Amino acid sequence: MDNKASPYRVQVLERSLGILELLCSEGPELSLIELSERLRLHKSTTHRLVGVLEQHRFVEKSSNNGKYRLGLKLFELGSKAIAHLDWRERARRFLQRLAFETGETAHLCILDDGEVLYLEKVEAPRTVRVPSIVGRRYPAHCGAAGKTLLAFQPEEEIEELIKRRGLKAYTRNTLTTPAQLREGLRLVREQGYAIDNEEFEEGLECIGAPIRDYSGKVVAAISIAGPAFRMTEDKLPVLARSVIEAAQELSDDLGYRGETVKKERSAVVDEAQVTA
Repeated sequence: MDNKASPYRVQVLERSLGILELLCSEGPELSLIELSERLRLHKSTTHRLVGVLEQHRFVEKSSNNGKYRLGLKLFELGSKAIAHLDWRERARRFLQRLAFETGETAHLCILDDGEVLYLEKVEAPRTVRVPSIVGRRYPAHCGAAGKTLLAFQPEEEIEELIKRRGLKAYTRNTLTTPAQLREGLRLVREQGYAIDNEEFEEGLECIGAPIRDYSGKVVAAISIAGPAFRMTEDKLPVLARSVIEAAQELSDDLGYRGETVKKERSAVVDEAQVTA
């Protein structure tokens, strides 16, 4: 009995998760008809699934329009997950692989009071490498991780940071005017990664990419740092790709889906078409 029931139970679970993913990505509110049409399920099947989710507070029905939205149970579970989140432990395997792939020192950074704070690092497996110290702080306007983090902050916070901390020159390549910084941050948003072209220290090159949480908010950055003679212009595209992939995988691990959620939901839809 259990073996025969197992495929059905998995199917029900996949469809239920499909409803939650749909409300998350295309909500905030959807009607029963909208849910059934987008998941390509019978209305009666969708109604049964939503009823169970509503019973357990994973979704709730609006008293105003009868549409469904995500319930507070998800907030409770998410809050507990975040409370137990160990950034350093969670990120370390991604940093280890990135350092191995690129041969350069990998870092996990956050923005704290207008400065870049290094939370974790894995040094390059080479004799000539960039040493770093966990807990050290750097100015945000002249490093790959810092520019990555700044690029996705509200405009008013960037302006406040410029007024409060200024744009000190560390090398001849440092971005020292608001116009230069704004253009640099625009490029980061456009490219999806940042490059530190010896802006903080001569002879040091860095590449950074954003890490997003389940809501899509940029909460940290992952980066690599190495000597300029090794991180040459012709190697930057390949190195940047590795950094971006590591950042995306860590973001996925934190619950961010982005385009991934559409692919996952399509798989659920295809399965539903066969078995509905």
